[in-house]
Amino acid sequence: MPIRWENYPVSGVYDELIAADGRPRRAARQLSQYLASFTDQDLRERQAAAELAIRAMGVTFTVYSEEGGIDRAWPFDIIPRVIAAVEWRRVKAGLKQRVTALNCFINDVYGAQRIIKDKIFPQALLADSGNFRSQCMGATPRHGIWAHICGTDLIRDLDGTIYVLEDNLRVPSGVSYMLENRLVTKRVFPELFQHHHIAPVDGYPSRLFDMLASLSPRQGHPPTMVVLTPGIYNSAYFEHSFLAQQAGVELVEGRDLVVADDDCVYLRTVDGLERVDVIYRRIDDLFLDPEVFRADSAIGVRGLMRAWRKGNVALANAPGAGVADDKVVYAFVPDMIRYYLSEEPIIPNVPTHVCIDKQQCEYVLAHLDQLVVKPANESGGNGMLMGPQSTRKQRSEFASRIKKNPRNYVAQPALRLSTAPTLCSSRLEPRHLDLRPFVLSGGNGYVTPGGLTRVALKRGSLVVNSSQGGGSKDTWVVDDEDV
Repeated sequence: MPIRWENYPVSGVYDELIAADGRPRRAARQLSQYLASFTDQDLRERQAAAELAIRAMGVTFTVYSEEGGIDRAWPFDIIPRVIAAVEWRRVKAGLKQRVTALNCFINDVYGAQRIIKDKIFPQALLADSGNFRSQCMGATPRHGIWAHICGTDLIRDLDGTIYVLEDNLRVPSGVSYMLENRLVTKRVFPELFQHHHIAPVDGYPSRLFDMLASLSPRQGHPPTMVVLTPGIYNSAYFEHSFLAQQAGVELVEGRDLVVADDDCVYLRTVDGLERVDVIYRRIDDLFLDPEVFRADSAIGVRGLMRAWRKGNVALANAPGAGVADDKVVYAFVPDMIRYYLSEEPIIPNVPTHVCIDKQQCEYVLAHLDQLVVKPANESGGNGMLMGPQSTRKQRSEFASRIKKNPRNYVAQPALRLSTAPTLCSSRLEPRHLDLRPFVLSGGNGYVTPGGLTRVALKRGSLVVNSSQGGGSKDTWVVDDEDV
């Protein structure tokens, strides 16, 4: 039997494809009409074809929570998420605005610290920051940009409002899966791309190349650029190798690079040493350079910070950019936008309570059953308390943690994340999702049309991370002429 959207359960939540009255949203009208011609069996066959393609393409991720670390095929749902281009134009402007302000903030805190002197941002938060690197004080990266690649997580609430959930400014991952999702969708539904004006995403590698080239200290000279990976056992190694291959640059490990007496970085090749101009590093700060950070790091490059500080090599993202990748600092981003840009934020933050503030902390402790509590510097959904789904014992344990270290926690209301039709075992069902667009800063700048949509495959779950049972969808920004 063909799919009947009036039977699709939309209740008490914003669905990305189907409105509350059971009719498709304007931007998704053509897609929904196309899907309505399919039976559940037809869709299952297309889903099986997608999973076969993913295995053939070798698209994997690593789950370290399981013994030994398990490589798994990338979990993918074939039903695309659709966003109207008219809405995306506003989101794109908001993302550019936000990343510009964040780069101003990072540049400021490693320089004059005007925002602290003007009492917009508390000095205590910087002093206790897990990602503030004093070794970066006084550094001046090219263009004053520290976070060249940013992955900003967006969510949509019950009333349709889009919020920024968090900023990822250290080594944001996921863009390779966005690109692979599009390739798989084209294989499974090739006919859809003949009749829709869908904004392309396959230009990202060339945009990445151009942005990295703009950072080269030897302008006018063809730059030598590399992707620096911790190695094959890193959970994001698939992405490291994919991006290096797509951008046409070398994939290297720390042992492949050396800093010579002239404080320049060189790549070891069969023909001898070749100077490196730009490093897209996928290694955390503390492992980058055993001369400056962790002396026991076997994956970094000794002397790399010396070369970077002297301007002989560019690092993307720059060391220390993670000072703004902090869920407590996140609460101050709207103030940063007003302070540095004299503008109002285009995309709002989720209302956030910072536990370092005594009054806000008391509120959090009294309402743990209603809030989502997050540690300042964890990622991947780790260390969180989902208040409405928690037990009394869990809330008691979290209360103790908050009282012991209030600087490390923030709390937010449990928003009703939007949903989208997702192919489950027997039919299409709504599942919660978020969105991670990627923003390139430097050169001409770039915002991916759409981004990586992550979806909670478990019914009722709000956790979209692939390491905790989540999957992903292709994300379409549909030209207004289509609708």
